[in-house]
Amino acid sequence: MKIAIYGYGNLGRGVESAAKQNHDVELIGVFTRRAPETVKTLTGIPVYKASDVLSYKDKIDVLVICGGSATDLPKMTPALAEHFNVVDSFDDHANIPIHFEKVDAAAKKSGHIALISAGWDPGMFSLNRLYASALLPNGKDYTFWGRGVSQGHSDAIRRVPGVVDARQYTVPIESALDAVRSGSCPELTTREKHLRECYVVAEEGADLNAIETAIKTMPNYFADYDVAVSFVSKEELDKNHAGLPHGGLVIRSGKTGLNNEHTHTIEYKLTLESNPEFTSSALIAFARAIDRMHKRGVDGCKTVFDVAPADLSSMSPEELLTRKPYVL
Repeated sequence: MKIAIYGYGNLGRGVESAAKQNHDVELIGVFTRRAPETVKTLTGIPVYKASDVLSYKDKIDVLVICGGSATDLPKMTPALAEHFNVVDSFDDHANIPIHFEKVDAAAKKSGHIALISAGWDPGMFSLNRLYASALLPNGKDYTFWGRGVSQGHSDAIRRVPGVVDARQYTVPIESALDAVRSGSCPELTTREKHLRECYVVAEEGADLNAIETAIKTMPNYFADYDVAVSFVSKEELDKNHAGLPHGGLVIRSGKTGLNNEHTHTIEYKLTLESNPEFTSSALIAFARAIDRMHKRGVDGCKTVFDVAPADLSSMSPEELLTRKPYVL
């Protein structure tokens, strides 16, 4: 499968690394909006102008779009799906139906296939919520994120006047986790499920109390949570908070039996040292799947729910039946 990367930030570099770990993938290059001569790739693959991408239509099986969900992907994915098979990691949950509709129309216009929102949430967490609810229809889902860096919340803090840099960690509250794991199906508020830890570098002479108040009262980001704000030096932030770890849990508790007498709990956990690198690995797997699906005549927009598990694997159906530990 010949793939190319469209956009070369943390996610694009992750796809470049992931491609090397998949023997059936050939990475032909990177397309960037920056001047190509200023972009140094990890493996020395060619770098091209994003505006030249249509010249490579016949050389790319799947184009992996590595843009941001806020402003890049809503425009990029529909535009590119008219000309390529594409996969993206669009993660604005509320707007996935709108994104799907636009991408579906664009892909069907030219007989291409597109898969949106591949990653871990949405993505792998979505699949596990679906599987769990299908197996235990009489139950309740819970999703916990962290402990990990929220890039969007970190950026929101950096926009507060007087802030030089910041990292925000989303942290599940253990008492809430214990209650969910007990099988009691508790009703939990937003504040009861997660804590937000903020490490902030302030400008010299800045009003620290004003910065802390601005963070804790910020609507849509922090106002509904318990928030811990710690002021640190730039050196400490760079030393102790330079990575992009993340992860979380999907838990479903449910009842079975004629009188709901038996309780079951399904738990799926991810602990990620690098959020963008794990997301990139998911993009490669789902790129493989849509390449296979397209060769079978499938077009239009798809999500992770539309992909058969076998299409994600580099192994053949025969290998999946006989090779340990995949053997049925």
